[in-house]
Amino acid sequence: MAPTAISVTPSSTASKPEIEHGLNADRAFPELLGPSVEWEDLTPSIGTVLSGIQLSKLSNSGKDQLALLTAQRKVLVFKDQDFAKIPIEDALKYGEYFGRLHIHPTSGAPKNHPEVHVVHRGVDDRSGEILLQERTSTVAWHSDVTYEQQPPGTTFLYILDVPSTGGDTLFVNQAEAYRRLSPGFRERLHGLQAVHSGIEQAESARARDSIVRREPVTSVHPLVRTHPATGEKALFVNPQFTRHIVGYKKEESDTLLKFLYDHIGFGADFQARVKWTKNSVVVWDNRVTGHSATLDFNGQRRHLARITPQAEKPYETPFEDSRTIATSNGDSNGH
Repeated sequence: MAPTAISVTPSSTASKPEIEHGLNADRAFPELLGPSVEWEDLTPSIGTVLSGIQLSKLSNSGKDQLALLTAQRKVLVFKDQDFAKIPIEDALKYGEYFGRLHIHPTSGAPKNHPEVHVVHRGVDDRSGEILLQERTSTVAWHSDVTYEQQPPGTTFLYILDVPSTGGDTLFVNQAEAYRRLSPGFRERLHGLQAVHSGIEQAESARARDSIVRREPVTSVHPLVRTHPATGEKALFVNPQFTRHIVGYKKEESDTLLKFLYDHIGFGADFQARVKWTKNSVVVWDNRVTGHSATLDFNGQRRHLARITPQAEKPYETPFEDSRTIATSNGDSNGH
């Protein structure tokens, strides 16, 4: 059985300076879902686990298929990969196929390779315990660096050291979150824009005497963005970086954003939980998903590396009512 995909009509609207490789993909996925590949959907709407294929060996055609399937399934988990073993230069060259590589403004990185975003918590790290002194949960939903003019698209995260238990990553399908809203509510969101800020992240890094590579930026993005390869519309807000809705008074903006954050955060029936295993690589589309780490692994080392190609500047296309939004489970080619 092929991974469940959401069938939608591709959109060609708006200027997109980055190449969208999903538009070039063979929708039968002959290289990515060949006869030797085994797969299992994590949930009906988001997440597929694949084994029997090496990402590093994909041709450019296979990479195009990877971009499209990631956009359709939102999150792909690849088992038994060699990403952690190949030279960093080769991993970065692989990522560059999908877009210009983002350099995180406040992240540690391997020497001479600032494009690699290091995610690391050592055995003595107690940040989860410290966080729980003020909060009831370590979950912090976000899409990566949405304060950039061109936030990431197809994103790669691979494990180097995995805890024996815990440290899972949660993902949420923000296209499904959009579809779950009533037609009238969806229509009201169209045309609204929000400010996304990296200022607080930089201030936090400075307070810890950590890295700040450049002055922080803010950007204005639509609350509802359209994916260029699938045509899907998705909510594009997150509590980590979205600050306020343009043109709304504070109370109005706070109320609407809180509703959207709660809707996304409580939507367990359009979320998936990824459990990390040795040599696994997780690929997701940052344009249509949110995610959160779970800091429940005190006394163990968790070490990952992220390669983060940038995508197009977010844009939206006109509102369509529920009768024109396709949500069938499966595309025309059976994948």
